[in-house]
Amino acid sequence: MAIIMDGNGRWGLKHKNSRNLGHKEGLKTVEMVMKYCIKKHIKFLTLYAFSTENWKRPLKERNYLFNLLEIYLKEKLEKINNEKIKIKILGEKKFSKKLNKLLDFSEKMTTKNTKLQINLALNYGSKKELVYAFNKLKKKSRISENDIDNCLYTKNIPDPEILIRTGNTQRLSNFLLWQAAYTEIFFEKKLWPDFKNEDLNKIINKFRNIKRNFGKV
Repeated sequence: MAIIMDGNGRWGLKHKNSRNLGHKEGLKTVEMVMKYCIKKHIKFLTLYAFSTENWKRPLKERNYLFNLLEIYLKEKLEKINNEKIKIKILGEKKFSKKLNKLLDFSEKMTTKNTKLQINLALNYGSKKELVYAFNKLKKKSRISENDIDNCLYTKNIPDPEILIRTGNTQRLSNFLLWQAAYTEIFFEKKLWPDFKNEDLNKIINKFRNIKRNFGKV
């Protein structure tokens, strides 16, 4: 399952008069979804946390987001590891040395965990990921789909069966363009902090009733 967690800023302005406080509230929904995945034996969860385009946001907001992530990992990493959750970063680590070091440590500490893998898309853009893959393959005379799969940030990670975007926006916004070729996509009107367990249940139930032909009849 993959999620574009859209609507934190708008929720924050509406309820707290602060985009930043919306981002903080959104962490509660992240934890809810993590618990849901463990309960339902969903093995892979990919979260679009910060895109390559998000660098265009105000410096104050970007710094708040990075600080929020840093605090969260420092406070929760031991618990995450004890719950056998693996953390994998998708994207280029071009943050502060302090945050890069913490991200590396989080991946290393949890690398052997198998209950749930959280793929955190940070400084991630699907077009940039494809360019990265093609540059690794440019010396090959012939390129197969498997060759591309093996050069993406998501190497060895199954393509998502479900992709959810909250926030009442219907686009992929440069997220998993290659991997989502046959993904079932659900657009949710609710802003991310308002997304609840019952909303996720409805989506999972809809997914289970979809006949997935993959081009066949």
